Amino acid sequence: MLLAQGRLLDANAVDYALLALYFAFVLGIGYLARRAVSTSLDFFLSGRALPAWVTGLAFISANLGAIEIIGMSANGAQYGMPTMHYFWVGAVPAMLFLGVVMMPFYYGSKVRSVPEFMLRRFGKAAHLVNGISFAVAQVLIAGVNLYLLASIVNALLGWPLWVSVLVAAAIVLSYTALGGLSAAIYNEVLQFFVIVAALLPLTIVGLVKVGGVQGLIDKVSGGPGGAEQLSAWPGTELTGFANPVWSVVGLVFGLGFVLSFGYWTTNFVEVQRAMASKSMSAAQRTPIIGAFPKMFIPFIVIIPGMIAAVVIPELGAFKAAGGPEGAPVDYNDAILLLMRDLLPNGILGIALAGLLASFMAGMAANLSSFNTVFTYDIWQAYVVRDRADRYYLNMGRWVTVGATLAAVGTAFIASGYSNLMDYLQQLFSFFNAPLFATFILGMFWKRMTPHAGWAGLVLGTVSAVVVFAMSETGVLDLPGQGASFVGAGVAFVVDIIVSVAVSMVTRPKPEAELTGLVYSLTPRSSLQAATSGEDAGWYRRPGLLAGIALLLVIALNIVFA
Repeated sequence: MLLAQGRLLDANAVDYALLALYFAFVLGIGYLARRAVSTSLDFFLSGRALPAWVTGLAFISANLGAIEIIGMSANGAQYGMPTMHYFWVGAVPAMLFLGVVMMPFYYGSKVRSVPEFMLRRFGKAAHLVNGISFAVAQVLIAGVNLYLLASIVNALLGWPLWVSVLVAAAIVLSYTALGGLSAAIYNEVLQFFVIVAALLPLTIVGLVKVGGVQGLIDKVSGGPGGAEQLSAWPGTELTGFANPVWSVVGLVFGLGFVLSFGYWTTNFVEVQRAMASKSMSAAQRTPIIGAFPKMFIPFIVIIPGMIAAVVIPELGAFKAAGGPEGAPVDYNDAILLLMRDLLPNGILGIALAGLLASFMAGMAANLSSFNTVFTYDIWQAYVVRDRADRYYLNMGRWVTVGATLAAVGTAFIASGYSNLMDYLQQLFSFFNAPLFATFILGMFWKRMTPHAGWAGLVLGTVSAVVVFAMSETGVLDLPGQGASFVGAGVAFVVDIIVSVAVSMVTRPKPEAELTGLVYSLTPRSSLQAATSGEDAGWYRRPGLLAGIALLLVIALNIVFA
């Protein structure tokens, strides 16, 4: 990477002053939030008292970490418009499904985490497997955000990467350990606006630099990848499938269904924000509100990546050469290179604050969900039981410290990838795809048994790892992100087959124990949000808002097809 070469961004005193002001706000929010934390429920779920607009913005900001900013801009530089699928096919539909279908079960059951839902539906074995796999995933993904956050510090100050990692970790740890989920959520709301304020000017300046939209079209068409990178479909380079039909199948089934629904509907990092809402209606609206900015974020993340690939000489040379190893730059540098060359001082400070905000939002989301799952679903359930609430509150803070230290170690794993989306999608195929299969089958099929829950989850995960190993060793030829798409599909199918087979030879739970956990056994009245008081008004109806969002995202897919 450019950052690994120790080349500094040309920031001046104004830029550093803006960064210092931003950090003061971040730490101040953490300190103020700490005053409202008196119980473990306050620390882990904000007392379930937050309004929908706050949790909705936090929901989307928690996902605006390295995945969105560096990973998606890198994808934009490498693949172009097909990257839009990560938003319009691979995010929004699943977010709407989460709000309309899944949140009534999560919020209505009053569980404190997704693994706790697994405990009630499938029992201790599935609960423990899910809790451990989720905890491992969050530490690995937190390492990505930490690595990139440290890279910015390295680029600004020239500190060694390991020093930058420790400093960046200390900043995020300070406010997350102080104020818990409330500090993370309120900072995520602040960070959402900072991120937009950073990336919107960069996009505008970049478009002016290339001669507007038509200039970008001409330059991309004449560069490496050609005009294919201007159309979202069929996305053959992104999927790694030369056949356009199989590419579309991979995008729709692998990304749009398995990876997307697996991530958005079962990932406690996101679900936790909705569970902090003050009512069922607010919980349902949380992901739906987040879907509206989500569908337009590509224009300030992917487009700058595409611009960087055609206006930054060294990145253009890297792309033309096919991404050689050991090059001084790679796709992960797209946003920073664009900032370096296009933004004046002052605006550069705002842009850097936006980048730092995105990485801190992502890492804080990982830490806040990790400490909840580890404390409630592992420590309290299996290690130290029946202690006073104050014990688990303090334990949550120490767990946050431990998770941060673990993320310091995993940060260096991320440094070995020239496109971090390859790494992240692979992780999602391991952890999210099989979990979604278990969840969706268990929620709609009352015959599924506790033994099937853990067996399907374990073997589904193992099958995704096998696909990855076969791809890495050359047994399967799956370039691009094809290995994660195929791995996710295989994990989903294996999980379903194993779950059905095991269910046929084992005993299900009594129906009386599945009320509120299985769709057909749950009274419809308990799945319906209130429409009076604070939840009154057509603009607060989850189904209507979801319908509007769905029509918008369909229109975007048609326009950019």
